[in-house]
Amino acid sequence: MKINKPKIIGITGGIGSGKTTAAKYFEALGFPLYNSDQRARMIQNNNPEVIQAIKNIFGDESYTSEGMNRSYIASKTFKDKELLQQLNAIVHPAVFKDFKDWIEQQNTDFVIKEAAILIESGSYKDCDLIISVIADQEIRITRTIERDGLTREQVEARMKNQLSDEERKEYSDYIIDNSQDLMHLQQQVKNLAAIIKKQH
Repeated sequence: MKINKPKIIGITGGIGSGKTTAAKYFEALGFPLYNSDQRARMIQNNNPEVIQAIKNIFGDESYTSEGMNRSYIASKTFKDKELLQQLNAIVHPAVFKDFKDWIEQQNTDFVIKEAAILIESGSYKDCDLIISVIADQEIRITRTIERDGLTREQVEARMKNQLSDEERKEYSDYIIDNSQDLMHLQQQVKNLAAIIKKQH
């Protein structure tokens, strides 16, 4: 029998901010973690209804034998906001349902929901608390170039499609500044985890 409904802590942040690393530190402290981007990828590759709906919009080229053809879809949606909205209208409800099913399985006081577009997608409204991971723009650009092998122009173009840190702050209960090293990030997560457990 399900007794308590876990409080949902949303973690978000722009590209290269380190939100995934922060979320994993919370997970290591005993907070079950739902990674929205990973689950979305899994759904796009395995859910027959989602696959068919995506093919209806983007054609058969949108899938290969390996799964979703991400570079092809990215090239289409990058320049066409309407196509991106159509894709999101397929994927977001499926991820929302997946999260609902997942949270039913959790018997804990808190869960972490990590999502790059937590605020933009509107799913922040389902969260009890919101944490934004921020970092200096230059640091974020350097990290993303090193991690993903992108050019500076590509990183800056992606940043333009995301909210700014200032905009994220308006929605946030807590801010983690990840402009320093990993030890500093880990310590902030530890401190914040203790505050959340105590105050909420």
